[in-house]
Amino acid sequence: MAIIKMKRLHLLALRSDREELLHMLQRLGCVEISEPAEAGSRSDAPPGGWNALPVGVELHVPDGSALNQAQEEKQSAERALSVLARCGAKGRGMLTPQPQLTEEELFEPAACAAGTQAVEAVLQKDREVALLQAEQGKLTAQKAALAPWLSLDLPLESGSTRDMLVQFGTLTAARPLEEAQLAVEEASELAQLIQASASREVRYCLLVCHKSAQEAVLEALRSFGWSRVSLNGWTGTARENDERLDRELSENAERLRQAEKDLAGMTSLAENIRQAFDRASVRINREESRARLRDTEQTFLLQGWIPAERWEETEQKLSAYPCAWQVEDPAEEEYPQVPVSLKNNWLTRPLNMVTEMYSLPAYGSVDPNPLMAPFFILFYGVMMADMGYGLLMMLASVVVLTKARPQKGMHDFFALLGLCGVSTFLMGALTGGFFGDFIPQLLKLLDPESTFVWFWPPLFTPLDNTLQILIGSMALGIVQIVTGMAISFVQKIRNGKWMDAVWEEVTWWLVFAGIALAALGMTRLVLYVGVAMVFAGPLITGKGFGKITGIFGSLYNHVTGYFGDILSYSRLMALMLAGSVIAQVFNTLGAIPGNVILFVVISMVGNALNFALNLLGCYVHDLRLQCLEYFGKFYEDGGKPFRPLDLNTKYYNVVK
Repeated sequence: MAIIKMKRLHLLALRSDREELLHMLQRLGCVEISEPAEAGSRSDAPPGGWNALPVGVELHVPDGSALNQAQEEKQSAERALSVLARCGAKGRGMLTPQPQLTEEELFEPAACAAGTQAVEAVLQKDREVALLQAEQGKLTAQKAALAPWLSLDLPLESGSTRDMLVQFGTLTAARPLEEAQLAVEEASELAQLIQASASREVRYCLLVCHKSAQEAVLEALRSFGWSRVSLNGWTGTARENDERLDRELSENAERLRQAEKDLAGMTSLAENIRQAFDRASVRINREESRARLRDTEQTFLLQGWIPAERWEETEQKLSAYPCAWQVEDPAEEEYPQVPVSLKNNWLTRPLNMVTEMYSLPAYGSVDPNPLMAPFFILFYGVMMADMGYGLLMMLASVVVLTKARPQKGMHDFFALLGLCGVSTFLMGALTGGFFGDFIPQLLKLLDPESTFVWFWPPLFTPLDNTLQILIGSMALGIVQIVTGMAISFVQKIRNGKWMDAVWEEVTWWLVFAGIALAALGMTRLVLYVGVAMVFAGPLITGKGFGKITGIFGSLYNHVTGYFGDILSYSRLMALMLAGSVIAQVFNTLGAIPGNVILFVVISMVGNALNFALNLLGCYVHDLRLQCLEYFGKFYEDGGKPFRPLDLNTKYYNVVK
């Protein structure tokens, strides 16, 4: 409906009341606390703000330890929920509404304690599982390291003596073992090479030789890729250690199964943890706003924004505290810093998702939602144009909004889906489409002599009246473009830019009207006046050589711009035609076998794909028409969203 008028709020209160005041403002949910531009300097401070402080008083940023603690609690709760989800904890169903509770219930001491204990219990058990899994991996790795030496009946701690060299090592498997053994024998008769096992790449061997032959034997094995293997830390034979590892693996696996079972049994704690997550979220929001305050030894200062319509209610709440405040309208040069909140009704609120996806309007400009809503909803219906699809959209909207009762963005999405569904159904009624030509095709299968017609004759059909639909699409485009120009005209008049309004909007209105009148054979005088104003505008407003270049620039930009914009609306016809043809193609394919059941199956599958494709495609193309062709005529973007201190939660709906 409109951009809500904002007021700048300056508040000075006692530090002893700070927490209670922040809780009160959070419950109200209508004050956005802003960061002061210069917290320690009063030279550039706003009137009645930081300048109200006595000289010599220093401002300090509040302690942020509570914010860090709340963030840690939120992260812990989030990790605990992810652990439970991994263990099979079921979330709420798609159509299950968020449970409601009051702030007192959310922050009840018993509930806080239960949530903290639940988070710690889940994370502790998850850490236990992780340690057992790590131990399992470690034991498995040790068992794999011992596997090559199982055939050796020799204690692994066996080492070299004063006279004997004992080494465990590996050789390349590319050469036969016999060659290596022969090389060892040739190097010394006091040496022996024993193979414990072999793989495709390496051979695991034990080398025993007299110390006197050590250098010669190792030199002989170097060409075979001899690499020493360290088995330090092992005692007993490889077989004995392998049996011990089997026992430890079995015991560890049993403990791991029990820990995982215990963790899976904690899924009932999910609700307590969700409450802990939401509590932390509320605290973070409050502590982040608290960090934007500035403290003295006895007081604190708050600067922020509040909707003018909520100030009276807030003033009554503040009057209960020993504090001072001042509210003032923002100056025009402050508009870029003023947060923007839109006041909507049931029809325009769903369009918030479109506006926010593009950009909020600048403060002091015009709210585009009521100006866009009729066009967006109508254009969507023109492109989809099928009664069956419209019924599905309306049904999905009603079911989700009544059953799930979503909040904020999801509510806007399904509300917009329902409105576009109504438009789609009505346009489908005009074109006679119900899942394409599903009903006529079905009746022909049941009765080849059937000559089914709708209870009302279609006004037009995409296949038979393509040219008329194209002309109608461009006519709708002209209406929207002229509407955008009219909005721009009114804005310029309000801002005192009379000449801009005359040489921009009025000039081209005369050109458009003149073209229409000339095409109807009525008169060309209006066209001549419009063309004269096109040339006169740059000559009057331009300077020097810019007068000549301005004429050509104005002609080129406006002619190509308006022509391209109007031609862009042909997508209304193109998507209507594409959706209708695709639906009819699938219906025809389903009718070929001559079996009713096969026809229904093929037709429904094809229409489901067509519906999904058009659901997204129509939204994207509709969005493009609004954001480029329409908004380009009048829209001033760049608004900052209004983010008040509020009870923002994810899993529960806090009732104020």
